[in-house]
Parts: sequence; C-alpha cells; structure tokens
Amino acid sequence: MRFDLTDLKLFLRVAESGSITAGAETVHLALASASARIRGMEEMLGVPLLKRNRRGVEPTDAGRTLLHHARAITQQMEKMRADMGEYASGLKGHIHLLCNTSALTEFLPDILAEFMASHPQVNVDLEERPSHEIVQAIRDQLGDIGIVTDAVDSSGLETRLFREDRLVLALSPLHPLARSLKRRSVVPFAEVLENDFIGLAGDSALQQYISEHASRLGQRLHYRVLVRSFDAICRMVASGAGIAVVPESAVLRSRDASTIRHIHLSDAWSRRKLLLCMRRYANLPGYARELADALVNS
Repeated sequence: MRFDLTDLKLFLRVAESGSITAGAETVHLALASASARIRGMEEMLGVPLLKRNRRGVEPTDAGRTLLHHARAITQQMEKMRADMGEYASGLKGHIHLLCNTSALTEFLPDILAEFMASHPQVNVDLEERPSHEIVQAIRDQLGDIGIVTDAVDSSGLETRLFREDRLVLALSPLHPLARSLKRRSVVPFAEVLENDFIGLAGDSALQQYISEHASRLGQRLHYRVLVRSFDAICRMVASGAGIAVVPESAVLRSRDASTIRHIHLSDAWSRRKLLLCMRRYANLPGYARELADALVNS
C-alpha cells in the first residue's frame, strides 16, 4: 500500500469540504486527476472511501479511518514546517479553527487580528458550527482548535477556559414585557416565550441552541425579524420591535446599550463557559500552539 502526500492531502480536503471539486482546487489538481487518485486509493485498499450523494461526498467507515491517519500525517508535516520555520523562508502554516456564534462575533476578531498581524506566514480558516458538531470534528481530526460551550461532552479532548459567556434577555424599557417584569433581575426563559423575538439570520449556531431549549419547553419561538449581527439585534430591540436572547457582552458593547434593559435568565443553560478544545496541545504545530496560548491568555 503506497499513498503519497498529495493523495493524503487531497483526501483530507475532499472529506473536509464534502466535495471532490473543492478538494481538488485546494490542492491544485484538475478534477479528472483528483477523481483518478481517489479511485486509485479505493482500488488499492479494496474498499470505497467515499459515499457519493446529491449534496457531495462523505467518508465511509474505511474513509474515516484513513482520514484519521491522513490528518495525523499532515499535521506532523505542518508541525515540522513550523518548527523549521526560522531556517526556511516562504513556508506558510494553516490552522483550522472551529467556533460557535458567540466566540465568532464577540471575542475572536480582535484576538485573531493581532495574532495574524504578528504571524504573517500563518493562515487561519475560521468556521462557525454548533458546539456539539465542533467537538465531533475535533475528535475526527477535521479541525485543529475548537471553541465550544461547556454544555457539550468534550471528553477525550484537552480543554482550557476561554471566556465566560452568559446569555441574557434583552428588551426595550418601553416594551410591555419590561413593564410587567418591573424591577426583576432574573426571569425563567419559559416565562417570555410567548413574545415576539428578534434573532440572527442564517444557520446561526446560537440560534439553534436557543431554539432547542424552547423546543424542550414545548414551544417554538416566533421571530418577528432575523438580522445579520448582534449589533443589528440590539438596534431592533432598542426600537421596541421585539425581545432577544443574546450574550451579555453584546448588549454591553452595543451603541444602544443605554436604551436596552437586560435581564439574566434563571435557566442553567444560559450561564455558559466557552472552552478551547483540541485533541492534544503538545501535538499541535508550533504556530497553532501559539494561537491557542493567545486565545487563552488574551
């Protein structure tokens, strides 16, 4: 059995992207050449490595095993490149960072901007996913570093505290709900579910998280409008258009903070910690360890 590094990198990128075309482009191969290499790997092993469907491809059980080894081998190569970086020129490192909505919008931009300015040879591939998907992706070696909530099972991974991230109810002081709550500083989520909400548009990991907790209470949230950012949510809330559940940090930094009332939720799931997770810190390439340190110590 002989696979070269191009084969392994190709298979890794195809599995990550769910597309042979996208994987081929990443490693600079023509589609026909990439398809031939995948077929050759399958013929050599005598088993299919990918399941083809209308949406693209995904690894078979055998493919996931190969993916595990391909990831380990390419990571070791990246680690070698990083460790030799001071002796070589023109080499670039690549870090695949997976995070949830709160980390992406509230905490990462400034940290990443500073890190990338001081590491011009390193590229960071930033991807938003729900926390449970991030944990599985890190276990499957489909990402280098993840940022997840402490509500998910991260057993088998190394974790470090990244941030406290409490979710709060945000509303205008003139909203009818604000008047009914009067001076209460804490409220159960179940008590506010009948109101119109403002939420995040698109496939937001945080929106999925909040909707799941509403479903557990036998309710479905009614969104009056969906917008693209926490800033936009806060502007809509301040106008009295609806209420929202958002990170407390988003309210405090909002330009409309003075016209928004935020109330803590009594539900345990609202008191979240964001954790950095990785398979093994010591096995990360040097530049990825530096990013992990920057995230934890910032």
